[in-house]
Amino acid sequence: MIKKPVVNSTDRKERLKAAAKDRIYRFLMGGGSVRGAMIRAGWMIRQMRTNHELGLLETLALGHAYMAAALVSAEGKAVHRSVLQMNCTGPIQGLQVEATANGQVRGFLKTSGIALDQPPGSFDLAPFFGGGTLSVTRYLKDGRWPFTGTVAMRFGTVAKDLAHYYRISEQTPAAFHLSIQFDPDGEVAGAGGLFVQTLPGTDTETTVRLESLVEALPSLGKVFAGSGDPETLIHDWFGTLSPKILDRRRAEFVCHCSKTRTRNLLTMLPAGELEEIAQNGPFPLEMKCHNCGTRYHFTREELRRIRKRRFSRN
Repeated sequence: MIKKPVVNSTDRKERLKAAAKDRIYRFLMGGGSVRGAMIRAGWMIRQMRTNHELGLLETLALGHAYMAAALVSAEGKAVHRSVLQMNCTGPIQGLQVEATANGQVRGFLKTSGIALDQPPGSFDLAPFFGGGTLSVTRYLKDGRWPFTGTVAMRFGTVAKDLAHYYRISEQTPAAFHLSIQFDPDGEVAGAGGLFVQTLPGTDTETTVRLESLVEALPSLGKVFAGSGDPETLIHDWFGTLSPKILDRRRAEFVCHCSKTRTRNLLTMLPAGELEEIAQNGPFPLEMKCHNCGTRYHFTREELRRIRKRRFSRN
């Protein structure tokens, strides 16, 4: 993966400092009857937007999914990796995002850009998602096979449709709060998300109190665009439920693609197709990783060496 330079971030020390603030905080509250996770992800979303060359609406849609996938993967020790996939009828068309338990996130929109006849009247993404399906796939650390659940989208937002997924597919009440704050120039100023889930046996009083607190929660993107701190916010906002932080982990936009891996993929092309590319190009050949937007280029000479390598195996 090649990370493109983010706008207005030329100072390496400042970049590292900003990236270090992106973290996921796992916690329990209500005497262990409620589990939750909060993410601060301003830099991750800025890097994602830069690498994928996204507009504002695309950044909102994919950014919400990045934070949601990271929160889902952080829900328990048994989860190794989670994949969030949405297939929809609106201009967004869909998306696919995967996140590992250690906070590494990557993924893409299925559209190359949302066409607008005029500026949107609001940041409501429901008209751009439309109808469709939402799937969550979990790869467990000790599991032989992944588990996938799918529901019909009802709301056209990542947060509400994920909560709907938990209620229908996993039969456990959950809530998501996802937000991205933009500055006056349209740049990402802050991003944050929350996931809370009541566990079996949670009493009614705790459930009602939790619902009230989540509903009144301020925009996390706006909070983290300022001086807000996730750990302080968890303790202050949910103080009546006595939250206990379990762990803190980095949240980062990471893809393990490389030019070597891309070269190996070219080697596995059908012989006739590889011969055609090596002979007629285009030169240089550009290969793009969907998950991170990195573009790898191969010259005529490199393609001839790849062809030679392929045919030498036969």
